Amino acid sequence: MDERFRKHQHLRRQVEFARVYERRNSVADSLLIVYGLPNDFPFARLGLSVSRKVGNAVTRNWWKRRIREVFRRSQNSIPQGMDYIVIPRAGADAKPRFQELAESLTTLCSRVERKYQRGHNR
Repeated sequence: MDERFRKHQHLRRQVEFARVYERRNSVADSLLIVYGLPNDFPFARLGLSVSRKVGNAVTRNWWKRRIREVFRRSQNSIPQGMDYIVIPRAGADAKPRFQELAESLTTLCSRVERKYQRGHNR
C-alpha cells in the first residue's frame, strides 16, 4: 500500500461528519479524541475538527498538517474500512513530538474500532 493521502481518503462533507458523530463511538487520551465508524470502503478515511480553543490559526493549521502526516505515514497500522474524525484536545501539549502523536493516533484508532466491534456484536 502506498503512503499517499488521496482525496477519497478525506471526510469532507457535513453529512459524512454527522454520520460519524451520530453514533457517538469515541475514545480519547491526553492529546486526541477519535470518533470512528465503519465505512463501505477498503480504506480508512480521515476528518479533522480543530477548535479555536486549541490556539490561533497558526497552531490549528500546525495540528491539521501534523495529524494528516501521521495518518498518511501510519496507514499500515491503522484499521482500514473505518471513518475517523480526529480532534486535538484543547488542553493538550501545544506541539507534541511526531512520534508521540503517531503512537496516540494509531492506538486510539485501534481502540475505537474494537469498541465499535464490541458494541455492535451485542
